[in-house]
Amino acid sequence: MPTVAIKKLHENAVVPTYGSEFSAGADLYAVEECVIPPSETRLIHTGLAMEIPVGYAGLIYARSGLASKRGLAPANKVGVVDADYRGEVMVALHNHSKVEQSVFAGERVAQLVVAPLLKVEFDEVEVLSDTVRGEGGFGSTGRK
Repeated sequence: MPTVAIKKLHENAVVPTYGSEFSAGADLYAVEECVIPPSETRLIHTGLAMEIPVGYAGLIYARSGLASKRGLAPANKVGVVDADYRGEVMVALHNHSKVEQSVFAGERVAQLVVAPLLKVEFDEVEVLSDTVRGEGGFGSTGRK
């Protein structure tokens, strides 16, 4: 099992925790209180820096309960923590609701999934191979 080195940058920082034995994501916690007005985004400090192993990425996703019950989810939908980043991990939390939302110190604000990456080379060509789908885009595979 890979190990992620964690450095606390704030005395109230909480090391990410898994909610259950089979949780895919580890919860990230806010270190300070914040108020997010409707339709606005605030950077939520976790007070943590981490060392994602080479060949992996830290992917920051919404917590389903926070998103569905309070309308709070990462503004960029999925945040990415690269293996060479050593700064503080923050969550750009957006308030999709119509009411002001408060985030409290110690509150779980997102989840971190550490996933392996596949690096590829990009080869510019004149023609791509044919497929049944072809150039069918948004919604093209869901038509009856």
